[in-house]
Amino acid sequence: MTILPKIALMGLIVITAGCTNPDRFTAGANDAAQAGVNDPTSPLFFNQTIGDRVLFAVDTSTLTDEGKAILDGQVGWLQSNADYLAIIEGHADEQGTREYNISLGFRRSNAVREYLVSKGVPATRLRATSYGKERPIQVCSQESCYASNRRAVTVISLASLS
Repeated sequence: MTILPKIALMGLIVITAGCTNPDRFTAGANDAAQAGVNDPTSPLFFNQTIGDRVLFAVDTSTLTDEGKAILDGQVGWLQSNADYLAIIEGHADEQGTREYNISLGFRRSNAVREYLVSKGVPATRLRATSYGKERPIQVCSQESCYASNRRAVTVISLASLS
């Protein structure tokens, strides 16, 4: 190797060594996330402050009083933020057949959708879907895991529902 390529290689090493700041891609990310949590018009505020999910008892799609309280908060947020649409995802625990749990997930997402509509959210801004037992939050054979998987999650989006 001649001297010129060695000098070029050393120069490249020195230049790239100056670019090794490990926080260069995440600088300010925590500030942006904190701003989102504090911004009442942000989906992050909706998820973390209002609450994006309601839980259900075994084999039911009946809303609990706690679930209704969360949904009342969602109603207020959705009415104040008319640019957003919502997809309501119904989920079930791992017990039962795939077909049964898809159906149960739809009943749960529809229960949430109907509640939101009954409180004044336009039906055109809401869509219900089901994942059944296909997307568990926790995977184990204990009631605590099953209970967290029996849920409906409201996902906020600016995109069209078509």
